[in-house]
Amino acid sequence: MGSQAELVVDARCGTGESPVWSVAESALYWVDIPGRALHRWSAAGHTQWASDEMPACIAPRADLPGSWIAGMESGLFSLTPQDGGTLAATRLAEVSHARPGMRFNDGRCDRQGRFWAGTMLMDMAAGARVGRLYRHDKGSLAASLQLDDLIVPNGLAFSPDGRTMYLSDSHPSVQTIWAFDYDTATGTPSKRRVFVDMNPLPGRPDGAAVDADGCYWICGNDAGQVHRFTPEGRLDRSLEVPVKKPAMCAFGGPKLDTLFVTSIRPGGDLSDQPLAGGVFALRPGTQGIPEPAFGA
Repeated sequence: MGSQAELVVDARCGTGESPVWSVAESALYWVDIPGRALHRWSAAGHTQWASDEMPACIAPRADLPGSWIAGMESGLFSLTPQDGGTLAATRLAEVSHARPGMRFNDGRCDRQGRFWAGTMLMDMAAGARVGRLYRHDKGSLAASLQLDDLIVPNGLAFSPDGRTMYLSDSHPSVQTIWAFDYDTATGTPSKRRVFVDMNPLPGRPDGAAVDADGCYWICGNDAGQVHRFTPEGRLDRSLEVPVKKPAMCAFGGPKLDTLFVTSIRPGGDLSDQPLAGGVFALRPGTQGIPEPAFGA
C-alpha cells in the first residue's frame, strides 16, 4: 500500500460517511446514510448493524465503551450494536429542524469531547440555506445552535491543539472551507474566515481529517481526489481514489498512518467506477491523531 488507493471493503454504500478508527479495537467504523447502517471492519472481517433512522455522523462514547453518539434524522442518539445485527437507540437530544425533510450530516467531537454536527435539507438541489451547526455537551438535554445560514455543512475538523475549528459547505453554490478561532474552555468558535476557496480546485469539499502536522485533509467530491492543505491553507498534495465521489477520510491502522476513505455509490451507469460506495486505504506518508470520544 502506498499513495495508490487499495480497496478495503467493497461495501457498496449509498453514502459511506463518518469513518472513525477505534484504537482499542483496531477497527474502522463508518455509516451508510441511506442504507441506515453502522459498519465495522477489522482484520477479522466486516460487520454491519441496521438502524431505524439514517445515521450520518458518529463518535465513540467515553462513558459507554462500545456505544456511539450519532447525528441522525430527528436528533442525536446513543447507538449500541446488538447481537442479531440491530442497533439499540436512545435519544440524547432532539432538534427543531428549520423545515421538514432535514437530517444531520457531517459531525465529530472536539478535542475536549463535545459533539459537533450539522444539519441539511435532504433535497440538496433546492439549495436552501436552512442548514445549522449544533454543539452537544455531555450531560446536556439539548443540542445548542451555534451557526446557521448553511446549505450542506461539512468538513468539520479541529487542529491538533484544538484551537482552530474547520467547517465547509459542500453545496455547488458555495464550495468554501472556513477556519475559526476555537475557545477550548467554552467550546465557542469565533473570527470566521475563508481558509480555502474550493471553487477553482477539483471537487467539492466533503468530509475531512487533520493529521499530526496540523494539515487538513478533505475529500474532493466529484473529482475522485483527497486534498491536503497546510495550516496556512496552501494545497500541499492531492491523492486519487478510483471513484468519483470520495465522501470522508480518517486516519487509522496500528500507527495511524493509513488514510481510510469512504465513498458514495450514485445511481446510474457505474461501469467507469464499479467500486463506488467502497472503502479505500492510502499511505500518505504522515500520521493522524486519535479521535476524541464524546464526554472524554
